[in-house]
Amino acid sequence: MRSLKNDDYNFLPINTALYMGICFFNDDQVERFQPLTLTRPMDDLRVGILTIREKWLKSLGNTQFYRLLPDHLNGVFETGEIEGEDEVLWINSRFLPSGNFLNALKNLQEGQKIVFKDVTVAAKVNAQSSKEMFSENNFNEEGLEKAEVKEVIHLEHLWDLLSLNSYEIEKDIQLLGLKSVSEKKGEVPESVHHPKNTFIGNDVYIEPGCIFIAEKGPVVIQDGATIEAGSILRGPVVVGEGATVKMAARIYDGTTIGPVCKVGGEVAGCIFHSYSNKAHDGFAGNSIFGQWVNLGANTITSNLKNDYKNIDVTDWITKDLIQTGRQFLGTVMADHSKTAINTMLNTGTICGVSSNVFIDELSPKVIDSFTWLGPRGPAIYRFEKAIEVMQAMMKRRDVDLTDDYRRMMQHIFTSR
Repeated sequence: MRSLKNDDYNFLPINTALYMGICFFNDDQVERFQPLTLTRPMDDLRVGILTIREKWLKSLGNTQFYRLLPDHLNGVFETGEIEGEDEVLWINSRFLPSGNFLNALKNLQEGQKIVFKDVTVAAKVNAQSSKEMFSENNFNEEGLEKAEVKEVIHLEHLWDLLSLNSYEIEKDIQLLGLKSVSEKKGEVPESVHHPKNTFIGNDVYIEPGCIFIAEKGPVVIQDGATIEAGSILRGPVVVGEGATVKMAARIYDGTTIGPVCKVGGEVAGCIFHSYSNKAHDGFAGNSIFGQWVNLGANTITSNLKNDYKNIDVTDWITKDLIQTGRQFLGTVMADHSKTAINTMLNTGTICGVSSNVFIDELSPKVIDSFTWLGPRGPAIYRFEKAIEVMQAMMKRRDVDLTDDYRRMMQHIFTSR
């Protein structure tokens, strides 16, 4: 696990006068983050407490941002509009803010780019050139003067989200300026065993018999969350805004439960983005789940091979096997996918968008988007039926399925 450096956030936020706007762009390696990025831009991936975008906005003291998007995400996510005559800071969405990186940005001049191992990670570009690149939906680094950095925090593969999650939880606590239970007035809740490393937001409801163990890492419970009776949380752990930890859950270190999720059973080292449910017993380990995922009761993710060797995964696009170098890796499951009761997900499983898994044996390592995977083998999930189910699930959380959202899903279905 990466250790937090003392200088990572000792000067935040940067003076907002430095940057009137920031624009997120992607490089070729962003394709490695499919299928999660089939339904969201790279900057919308969550690691730690915040998404990548939220980290940068907090770090730079900005509220205004722009982004380049693939066509099928337009309308679902905002792009903004570059206006005025102020220079724009362009940021590669795979790279995360850190002390070294932010110091380099302070010294960045117009017409310069910051490069790490031949990859452009940021650039400061005048308004006119920025407007042209934005209108063409293409970041062009030609003619920019190069300044190199030797160390930056970045994501190369999907599983890097898991590797960095505990580290980023601690960074985000500093970035958000959260106050621990011991820093607030009032009694320390009976459930809290390490108040200096436990952070509880407003309107949090904690039922009797819960235990928060923050000796080796922080426990963060954000505004409006509910921790039901008998749950045990061992940090580093995040329970996001409006999320619910179900009765008698066991939540182990390295886990982020995103906003409005419902999570129960046994969970270790996982990331749930938002609006996803694992409400019942069953084990999820070292796995990443997108939005609107639902895991049936007693769903189990295998996260360790019987021979204890490192785990290989299949590249979503090329279908080549990739060596992860990780001994523990469970499932990556994209938005709107679901499992039936007693489902067994294989070690290193990659599951696409809007698939249903209801087999009585170990799952295949790759499950394509819009797949209806039953005992008789895979079939295509009918698009209109899939949309009907999405609509029903989203309505339960008062979220509308818009025409743009449907168009995005149609693109993913057609391209599967």
